Amino acid sequence: MPIWRPARTTRALSTDLRRRMIAAVASGMTRRAAAVRFGVSSSSVIRWCAEWQTSGRDHALKQGGDRRSHRIEAWSVFLLATIETKADISLVELAEKLAVEHGVRFALSTIWRCLDRHDMTVKKTAHASEPTRPDVAQRREAWFDSQADLDPTRLVFIDKTAVSTSLRGQSRRGTRCRMSMPHGHWKTRTELPRVLWRRFYLI
Repeated sequence: MPIWRPARTTRALSTDLRRRMIAAVASGMTRRAAAVRFGVSSSSVIRWCAEWQTSGRDHALKQGGDRRSHRIEAWSVFLLATIETKADISLVELAEKLAVEHGVRFALSTIWRCLDRHDMTVKKTAHASEPTRPDVAQRREAWFDSQADLDPTRLVFIDKTAVSTSLRGQSRRGTRCRMSMPHGHWKTRTELPRVLWRRFYLI
């Protein structure tokens, strides 16, 4: 019965060996003779010499990892600037802008990974528009200025909260949790508490 072994990944030859082969060919040795001398295939020597002659590269490319993100990274400035202008733009809209305005197409997942590399996250942005009105902004500024004269012992804050009779409780592992429910069923009760400096009241 054959024994299963994990596949071995090939490793690039050292840069020093590659440069010595290129130097041997450059000094007049044939590519096949260089292959025999250094114990590699002739096709490899032919390919490496061709790369050296066309691009000047005498070392192996990085193996594994991400080799395609540079394409979308070329548009990262455009993407980030677009989001800065319109924070609620969707990935579909970003892809459409790239296609229409620049003629390049990317998958939505590619755009998302690019934004993730630049620490862009999705957040809840909804807020009231009233603070941007001039009259509201003026009253808010006056309120902030008057806070220094307030006596904290006389302040009363009223806020809305809720109490829920949710069907959950805690008990030891392996035992049931049995509890009665107020009003005989699940219910949420709204409360309006008054919060003072040292006290808490329910209205």
